[in-house]
Amino acid sequence: MTYRQLTEQEITQLQSQQCRAESWDNISVAPDFTTDHIHNVRFSGNITLGIFDESFVREGGIKMHSGIRNAALHNVEVGNNCLIENINNYIANYSIGERTIIDNCDLIVVDGKSYFGNGIEVAVLNETGGREVIITDKLSAHTAYIMALYRHRPQLIEQLRKIATYYSEKHASERGTIGTNAVISNSGVIKGVRIGDYCHINGVNLLSNGSINSNVHAPVYVGHGVVCNDFIISSGSKVDSGAMLSRCFVGQACELCHGYTASDSLFFGNCQGENGEACAIFAGPYTVTHHKSTLLIAGMFSFMNAGSGSNQSNHMYKLGPIHQGTLERGAKTTSNSYILWPSRVGAFSLVMGRHISNSDTTNLPFSYLIEQNNTTHLVPGVNLRSVGTIRDVQKWPKRDRRTDPNRLDLINFNHLSPYTVHKMIKGLNILKGLQRASGELSDIYSFHSTKIKNSSLRNGIRFYEVAIHKFMGNSIIKRLEELQFTSDEDIRRRLLPDTEIGKGEWADISGLIAPKSEIEHLISAIEGGEVSRLKDINREWERMHSNYYTYEWSWVYEHIEEFYGIAPEKLTAANIVSIVEQWRESVVWLDQMIYEDARKEFSLASRTGFGADGSRAEKDSDFEQVRGLFESNPFVRATLKHIEDKTALGQELIDRVQRAIKTA
Repeated sequence: MTYRQLTEQEITQLQSQQCRAESWDNISVAPDFTTDHIHNVRFSGNITLGIFDESFVREGGIKMHSGIRNAALHNVEVGNNCLIENINNYIANYSIGERTIIDNCDLIVVDGKSYFGNGIEVAVLNETGGREVIITDKLSAHTAYIMALYRHRPQLIEQLRKIATYYSEKHASERGTIGTNAVISNSGVIKGVRIGDYCHINGVNLLSNGSINSNVHAPVYVGHGVVCNDFIISSGSKVDSGAMLSRCFVGQACELCHGYTASDSLFFGNCQGENGEACAIFAGPYTVTHHKSTLLIAGMFSFMNAGSGSNQSNHMYKLGPIHQGTLERGAKTTSNSYILWPSRVGAFSLVMGRHISNSDTTNLPFSYLIEQNNTTHLVPGVNLRSVGTIRDVQKWPKRDRRTDPNRLDLINFNHLSPYTVHKMIKGLNILKGLQRASGELSDIYSFHSTKIKNSSLRNGIRFYEVAIHKFMGNSIIKRLEELQFTSDEDIRRRLLPDTEIGKGEWADISGLIAPKSEIEHLISAIEGGEVSRLKDINREWERMHSNYYTYEWSWVYEHIEEFYGIAPEKLTAANIVSIVEQWRESVVWLDQMIYEDARKEFSLASRTGFGADGSRAEKDSDFEQVRGLFESNPFVRATLKHIEDKTALGQELIDRVQRAIKTA
């Protein structure tokens, strides 16, 4: 748009409306600008004004016309149809988009060159430093993961620092921006903050040196009593009701509220924090903590739910708070649990009680860690039969609140994957090795500062074998889906992988599950300068994520001989029938275990407290009105349907194979 100078008549009119200017010559206005709605404004520096010919309907139905009233502006560009009024101090060095409302605020300013939160070093995992992650607008959980943990690759870390620093310098400015259709009301000091489109800020105390990356697809809300210093808040997130953040990155669709406090911490997609406290944590996707008495400190988490009173200790009162720990994806802590770092808890495990030994159960996923007499007892694999585990796995995709089409975190929701299944294979070898070393009749086995009962060890072997059968069978059935074949050779050709990528070990890079070979390839490309921009790194993560199932099959194919005892290039139709029958038996057995676990929620003991003053019949009736009948529970019905569907799916492939055998 071409702007013009104010006319003498407009200047006279503005002066009559109690407006003052350091120099009227430094004010530019839109061609159709009128002075009607500019009252009691003090202008200084270079000012650009749009038109003010629209009205807003605010909460409660009150109608307010756009314009500028009771404010001081210094070096400010105001877009069309903004409403700015009742600014106690001033707004300085900002470009404000169209149809934005700013009212009843104290101070909004950029003072000198600002990086808007980009380039801040967050001392994650180790409060004393050494694992700093440099935050930027484009930071993904996966890039943060390698920046924090791959310190054994100093050239990689140096290149990542250069990439982040380049981005930060590129987006630094002495002028801030407030996007279109934003609302900033009843707030205190906002200093050095870049604010995106459709952002709603209401009642904040202080925002300093940050970016709020709101947009039309995923608006951000920052609410009452919030204090944020050195921060980035990503699209679709909510920070409200007294939350206090210092040196923090808040990923997409996160919620931090109800007095939650955090310092030197990273929160990625769909995290929730309420009431409690975080210090130096790496909260991967779906890390959830709701309770006032819960402290998360110096830990790496993802898909994690922290029980009331959960606590960890990273300080042994020797060399300072230098210890760290990991709860792998899907791990949970019960109320009043405690873990002494350093420790590592395997995926989808449950931690109960106080654990003061430094255990490592990474290769025994889906386990319980239970404290008895100050000793950690391990129950391997038992969480595979838990209704809670399956419910969690099913709810996570449904609770993905991200509406931004440009997603920073690539989240794989699978609980059975080459990552967890490979660990179960290692777990099988560990458990069988303990049996051989200590004898099958031993009452207790020792493993990494934990104790395993004989019955738990034997059950763990069974759980892992069944889960591996389920995963391998799922992949084989999917691979042979809709294939019409007339010979064993047809089957073998279809089973051949499409790529060599996927063989070997896999890693969970904070929500993204990928082959280690591909991660190594990206790391080498970063070290060599072939990948030198954040957007290019994110594009590589996206490529790995989109090719997950192609790579997964390469891994499965590689392990067919190890698990089934026959080379894949020698598989016959009869072998496929045997594999599918094992798979069907495993799926049904696991589902039946989950079904029985769900039934416990409808037992007589679970009805305690129902029908408070009535008879047994009234207690049952009250329970059914609140909780429903077991047979009609949606999860129970879905489990029965799953048994039915998987049985039919397996039978369909068996029938197809047998028809081919007869034809041949």
